[in-house]
Amino acid sequence: MGATGRGVPVIAFGHVPGAAPIAITRLPENPASGGPPAGSHTHDFLVLFYAHRAAGTIVLDEREWPVADGDLFVIAPGQVVSFTGPHEEVATDGWVVWFPADVIRPGTPGAYSSWRAHPLLFPFARGIDRAQRLEIPAADRDAWVARFATLEAELRARRDGYQEAALAHLTLVLVAAARLSTDVAGQLRSSDEPLLAAVFEVIERRYHEPISLTDVAAELALTTGHLTTVVRRKTGRTVQQWIAQRRMQQARLLLSTTGLTVAAISHRVGYPDVSYFIKRFRAEHQATPAQWRDADRPGLRRGGSGSDGADLSGR
Repeated sequence: MGATGRGVPVIAFGHVPGAAPIAITRLPENPASGGPPAGSHTHDFLVLFYAHRAAGTIVLDEREWPVADGDLFVIAPGQVVSFTGPHEEVATDGWVVWFPADVIRPGTPGAYSSWRAHPLLFPFARGIDRAQRLEIPAADRDAWVARFATLEAELRARRDGYQEAALAHLTLVLVAAARLSTDVAGQLRSSDEPLLAAVFEVIERRYHEPISLTDVAAELALTTGHLTTVVRRKTGRTVQQWIAQRRMQQARLLLSTTGLTVAAISHRVGYPDVSYFIKRFRAEHQATPAQWRDADRPGLRRGGSGSDGADLSGR
C-alpha cells in the first residue's frame, strides 16, 4: 500500500495465482468481507458501486455526491473515496465490484480489443478528476441486481471454467453500463488531464523497452523532478511504479495465454535480465512466473510456439 502526495492510502488489487481477478461484495449484508476502509482512500483498480436502495452520501475527490436508488458509480483508479458517515449506511442494499484494468484482456472474444479502448476503463489512461454517476432506470434495476448476483455466485462457487464465466458476466455488466449513457466515452475522454494522458501514452508505447523515468521525462520535455511530483501527487504512484505495473500486466497475460518461456516473456515486457524479472514478479505476486502459470493454466503445454528454449522454472 502506498500513499498519494496528500497522504491518502493507495490500496492495491490483491492478485492471487489461479484466482479470477474480479471481486464483488453485497452491501450491507457482508461489509466485513471486502467493504471499503472507513477513512479516505484511493486504489489502483476500477470500482463499480451500485446502490439499489440508498439514502446516503459518498465523497469522490472532495466532492459530495448524494446517493439515490438506482445510482451506479464508476470510480476510476486514483480517485479519492471517503464518506460523511458510516459507509455501510450509504447503501442499504447494493453491490460493489472491483477489478484491475487488465481484466478485459486484449483478444478476448466479445470484449474490447484493449482496455484502453473500453469507455469505462479509459480514466486509467486519461485522468482521475471526472467521476461518473449513471442512473439506472427503475424498470431495469432488478435486472442489474440479477447480473451482480450471478457474478457473485460464479465467483463463490469456483466451478470448472469459473474464471471465463466470471469475465463474461463482468463484460455484460460493463456493456450494460456503457449503454446507460451514449456520451460516457466522450465525457471520459474530455477529462482535463493532458499530462497524465501523455505519460500513459509513453508508457503504453514503450513499456517493452528498458525505459526509465528519465526517458519518459525527456520525451515529454519535462524535468524528472517535476514529472515525479505531478504523477505521484495525482495518482499516488511514481512513473517507475506505473511502468512496472504495465509490464506485470502484460507478463500475466503472456503467462496465461501463451507457451512462451519465462525468458522470452521477460524480454517482451522490458526486462533483459530474466533473474531480475523473476524477482520483481515474485515480489508483486508472491509466486514465480512459472508458479503463476501452473496455477492459472495447469494444462498449458510448455515451450509452445515462440519459445526461446530457456528454463521455465522461474525459481
